[in-house]
Formats: sequence, structure tokens, C-alpha cells
Amino acid sequence: MANSGLWVGILTALTALGASYITARATLRAAQAQARTTTTAEALREQRERRRSAYREMMSCAHAFNAVTWQIDDVDAARDRESKNRLLTQMYEHIGPAIGDMNRAMHEVRLDGPAEVSDAADHVRKMARCVQPLLKALIGDDSPERRDEYDAAYRDFREAYVTFIGVARGALEVKDVDR
Repeated sequence: MANSGLWVGILTALTALGASYITARATLRAAQAQARTTTTAEALREQRERRRSAYREMMSCAHAFNAVTWQIDDVDAARDRESKNRLLTQMYEHIGPAIGDMNRAMHEVRLDGPAEVSDAADHVRKMARCVQPLLKALIGDDSPERRDEYDAAYRDFREAYVTFIGVARGALEVKDVDR
């Protein structure tokens, strides 16, 4: 019987070693999965922050462009043609650098993507560039047709800008992966 006790001890020891090995492997796999999850979550967070920063810069540049175009109200309030032309010239001088800043911001958005947001940012920039020559055409021209063209181009810019905001917001939304 003493021999069977030895076999029970050996079997118990082997069972304990096997269970320990299986537990260690499972723990290692869980740790590796946790590390992958943490790394992925950190990368996604960094990507989201880069995109958010780029989108904010684009929005800031579009707002600066708006600040120039909103001065049209001052032009409308001016009493004489000379004052109107002076204000329009000042606007035109400021609109170029505002578009330049928007170009730079749009390229940052293009870098961080996604493509849908990049396309929307590029459309905003293109619509802003359409406003520029129409603003210049207002200098020295009191015709309602010119003003209507300018106003229509500005509305197109504004629509593109609002679209960009919506697309950018959608790109930043956190997707629920459990659903």
C-alpha cells in the first residue's frame, strides 16, 4: 500500500503542476490581451486628439475668414462710395491672409483625416476662395447683381462650413464596440 501512496502523491503533484501551468498561460494571455487593449485605446485617444486639434484649427481659420466677411455690414452702413470702397479694400486685403491660414489648416486636416472630413475641409476652402474675387468686384461697383453674387458665394461658404462641422463631429464620435 505504501507504493500506492507514492503514486497518489506523484499524481497529485503532477496535477498541481499542470494546473499551475494552465493558470500561468491563461494569466499571460490575459495580460497580453490587456496590454494590446491599452495600447490600442491609447493610440485611438491620441489620434482623436490630433484630429480634434486639426479640426479646431480649421474652424478657427474659417471663423477668422467670417470676421472679415462680416465687415460687409460696415460697408452697407457707410454713407458714401469712397468710404464703401475704402472698407471693401481693407476687407480684400485681409481676406487673402485669412484664406492662406485656411489653406494651412485644411492641409493639417488632410493629414489627420479621415477622407470625408478632409474633403469637407477642402470644400470650405474652395468656397472661401470663390468669395474673394467677388469681394474685389464690389470695389467701385454698386450694382445689386454684384452684391447678390457675393452674398450667394458667402452662403455657399457658410453651408460648406456647417457641413464640415457636422462631418468633423461625426468623425470624433466614439463608436461603441460592444453593439
